[in-house]
Amino acid sequence: MKSNKNDYLDAEAIAEAVQRPNMRFVPIKTDDQLDLQAFHRVRDRLVCRRTSVINQLRAFLLERGITFRQGRAYLGKQIPELLEDAEQRLSPRMRRLVDRLWQEWKALEEQIETLSEEIDSIASQDVACQRLQDIPGVGPLIATPLVAAVGNGAAFTKGRDFAAWPGLVPKQYSTGGKAWLLGISKRGNSYLRRLFIHGARSIVMSLNRDNHAIGTWMNQLEARVYRNVLVVAVANKLARIAWAVLAKGEPYSSTPACATS
Repeated sequence: MKSNKNDYLDAEAIAEAVQRPNMRFVPIKTDDQLDLQAFHRVRDRLVCRRTSVINQLRAFLLERGITFRQGRAYLGKQIPELLEDAEQRLSPRMRRLVDRLWQEWKALEEQIETLSEEIDSIASQDVACQRLQDIPGVGPLIATPLVAAVGNGAAFTKGRDFAAWPGLVPKQYSTGGKAWLLGISKRGNSYLRRLFIHGARSIVMSLNRDNHAIGTWMNQLEARVYRNVLVVAVANKLARIAWAVLAKGEPYSSTPACATS
């Protein structure tokens, strides 16, 4: 767009962009995709609120010299005992405030659980989501926002293009004929990037690599890079596999490469 922004220049810029052969276009989302995105946006907001409440609760208790080990589940088990223990150094006013935060925490947990169950139900009824869930590290919380965001993946010509969209590829810096590959670009859909990295971290820790085609590749990569680099590389691999499953409409095969040769 040239010069200042107004309706005429906006229309002119759109008309010029449409005629460019390398311009990238965003497919129009269906109502079901928009509904799925709305569910995930609300759930993500509730999760952020829950984290905020937990952090505030820990901070108030820390000021009174009361500490708990890391872990949301452990803290949730200890709060009722704390409120009932009269020997703890909590004033009646602070005890009431902690109880209010605890009630807010429980209400948020119920809302998050309700939305998670709704997302699981949607994933169980969608064929594309069912295929995606065959991929290790991909569950309903990854499959549904992925389908909501890209549909059948037709907006991308290859898996690397899709992996670049949530910022899971190295950032490039080239000048004077020299090229440097930096850390991941972190561009595009940050929500999907976070979910893919969480999924990758789970399979790095718990996947039986002998039974999956990517197991040998993970072992070789783990021998020469740091753990976090491995996790991001696995997330990139999962994104490419997920795009292939969506674009080709075929189920994921976990057969090791050596078994198919």
